[in-house]
Amino acid sequence: MKHSLAIILLMIFSISLRAQNGDAILGKWLDHTGDGQIMIYKRGTKYFGKLSWIKEPNEKNGKPKTDKNNGHPELRNSPLVGLEILKDFSFDGKTYEGGTVYDPQNGKTYSCEMTLKGDALKMRGYIGVSLFGRTEVWSRVKE
Repeated sequence: MKHSLAIILLMIFSISLRAQNGDAILGKWLDHTGDGQIMIYKRGTKYFGKLSWIKEPNEKNGKPKTDKNNGHPELRNSPLVGLEILKDFSFDGKTYEGGTVYDPQNGKTYSCEMTLKGDALKMRGYIGVSLFGRTEVWSRVKE
């Protein structure tokens, strides 16, 4: 009986530890150019991210920059700040996968995998197969 209880407690502890490890990605990240910050947050069991700051938020006319390259004309007037660019990532214990990353510079959405190593977040965006993609490294914003 004691042995069964110990196994059950160990299983519960390892499940909660895994959830804590997954949540290590939460917070603000500086993109590879240093021109944008992305706030990564959790909704349910999935991870998402939105642009929370950009170096040059306004056009020359003083109006906020918008998602002008979006492939959907009805979304081109959406402000860049606040735009959700990471969607639907699941944590498998090592990698954040199954999600997408949107690049407002070209208006395209890519499949994406993310790997967290300390204060570095390795992003691999691709179309079809991960082999054909691009990797960027984002850094954690220390507050």
